[in-house]
Amino acid sequence: MEKAKIDRINELAALAKQRELSDAEAAERKALREEYLKEFRAYMRGTLDNTVIERPDGTREKVRPKSEKENR
Repeated sequence: MEKAKIDRINELAALAKQRELSDAEAAERKALREEYLKEFRAYMRGTLDNTVIERPDGTREKVRPKSEKENR
């Protein structure tokens, strides 16, 4: 996410602490937060897709989503 957008999220957060946001500001904040979370989740998914757990016996296992673990 661009630094300008993150700065704008922080601006709106500071404004929200001082006063109630207008409908347009609240909608902008919501859209920016959703975009940020989407990018954050994609980054974390990429990180977890490349993460391996090494067990004490030396075996290695890729990290999988919880739903896949329950079906084992």
